[in-house]
Amino acid sequence: ALLVYRVFRHEAKRSTKALHALLHGLALLIALVGIVAVFESHRTKGIPDMYSLHSWCGMAAFVLYLLQWLLGCGFFLLPGASFSLRSRYKPQHVFFGIALFALSIAACLLGITEMLLFNISDPYSHFVPEGVLANTLGVLLVAFGLVVGYVLTRDDWKRPPLAEELALSMDFKTLTEGESPG
Repeated sequence: ALLVYRVFRHEAKRSTKALHALLHGLALLIALVGIVAVFESHRTKGIPDMYSLHSWCGMAAFVLYLLQWLLGCGFFLLPGASFSLRSRYKPQHVFFGIALFALSIAACLLGITEMLLFNISDPYSHFVPEGVLANTLGVLLVAFGLVVGYVLTRDDWKRPPLAEELALSMDFKTLTEGESPG
């Protein structure tokens, strides 16, 4: 969902925005299902909840992600927020989106490490298959995060405003800010 504005940079903004919100909404739903499954698994196995760094970072990522999604929908999808308010909030929305992506990757890496600590019976330093697989997944996660970060920070891949959107946004700005058009 973070890459929607890069991949579909020549498409209409409304469609791109809707796809961005929809994909984030689906990710939120999947995360919620995962959190419910973890709490249920802990309950049936008698494992305490929310004691590890992985669980704290994961829950923080989820709650902040939910807040980011709600604020994003409120500012950018629902009518009512002025052009000025949207333009002031957008840099924070972009920054926290990238920060939450990084926090999510960190929570995943912590989860992989936690799984290794609890489940490997042979010494980890003996390159047991589970450890090698977990390390490989961790390295791939870091590489994925770096590639996404690279794509997101390339200005030449940024979505340029289409000509009709520029004219429309200027008209919207003058009408919502109380200035006279022209």
